[in-house]
Amino acid sequence: MTLWLPFVALGVLATLAGALLRVWRGPERADRMMGAQLVGTGGVAVLVLLAPVQGWAALDVALTLALLAALAAVGFVKASSPDGAGDPEEDEPPTTDPRSASEKADG
Repeated sequence: MTLWLPFVALGVLATLAGALLRVWRGPERADRMMGAQLVGTGGVAVLVLLAPVQGWAALDVALTLALLAALAAVGFVKASSPDGAGDPEEDEPPTTDPRSASEKADG
C-alpha cells in the first residue's frame, strides 16, 4: 500500500512550482503570502504522505509546520492592517450626528 505514496508526494511537489512562481513574481504582497501559504500546505501534504514510508516522526514535523503556517498568516494580517489590530470587525461604525440634515444646513 505504501508503494504509491512517494509518487503522490512527487506529484504534490511538482504542483508547488506554480505556488513558488506566485511567491517570486507577486504582484501584490497578499499574492506572495498566499503562495507561501500554499507552499506550506504542500509541505505538510508531502510530509504526511511520506510519514508511513520514512517513519512516523515526519508527522510531528508536518503538524508543527501547519501550526507555523497558521501563525504566519495571522502575523501577515496583523502587519497589513493600519493599526496592527488585523480585525475588520473591530472598526467602529460611523457615528451619526443627532441633528437632522436641515438643522445642519441652517446653522
